Amino acid sequence: MTKKNQMYFAANPDAKHDEHLVDYHIDDIDLKFTTDAGVFSKLRIDYGPMGLFAAKFWPEQEVDMVDVNERALDLARRNAKFNQINNVNIYQSDIYEQVDKKYGLVITNPPIRAGKKVVDQILSEAKEHLVENGILLVVIQKKQGAPSAKKLMTKVYGNCEILARDKGYYILMSENN
Repeated sequence: MTKKNQMYFAANPDAKHDEHLVDYHIDDIDLKFTTDAGVFSKLRIDYGPMGLFAAKFWPEQEVDMVDVNERALDLARRNAKFNQINNVNIYQSDIYEQVDKKYGLVITNPPIRAGKKVVDQILSEAKEHLVENGILLVVIQKKQGAPSAKKLMTKVYGNCEILARDKGYYILMSENN
């Protein structure tokens, strides 16, 4: 067993299962999520919850959710079914490898521990998957690369705005002009 296989950015993390049920309430939306070890944020909101909240908030939109981690994908599918969210497509992709569409909005909380090269690829290659004037939103900690992410996004998109800062987390936004 290697340490990398235990990490949340591995395709099949081998961490021992440790499921919990977590309740979230945001903007008059109440959802319940099963969480587990071997995913990025097992007791707080992250990949699956972010995508499922987006699908619940915009029920007229179709939301595609991708991750390399099969455990995270399984949890997202289970949570979508449990919360009766039907406007999502959840599938495995190593970054944008299996993504063949363009979107008006791409939201990411990049896997910092996968390394700067992976994070930079996620941020810069999102441009190829955004329609004209499409938006890239990035959730990232200041201490884990927000300043360099902002610099890269400004270089790639010609713009980057800090939408919010809270407890060391930044939400960065670039528009695909």
